[in-house]
Amino acid sequence: MAAKHADFEKKMQKLEKIVQDLEKGDLSLEKGVKLFKEGLELTKSCREQLEKAKHELSIFKESHGDEIVES
Repeated sequence: MAAKHADFEKKMQKLEKIVQDLEKGDLSLEKGVKLFKEGLELTKSCREQLEKAKHELSIFKESHGDEIVES
């Protein structure tokens, strides 16, 4: 589980770096397109990880019913 968390965090850090680089606006067109595509792939991967975690938490919550107190 810790490895998945670390993997997600690394992807998010890479995505943040890509956004910063793209926002600078000093990249060549090819480099900008390459980074944009990489950012899309990272976004897709992170979204899939988040959806999986959300699903796992839903299942956990359903199986534990009233034992979980929401704040």
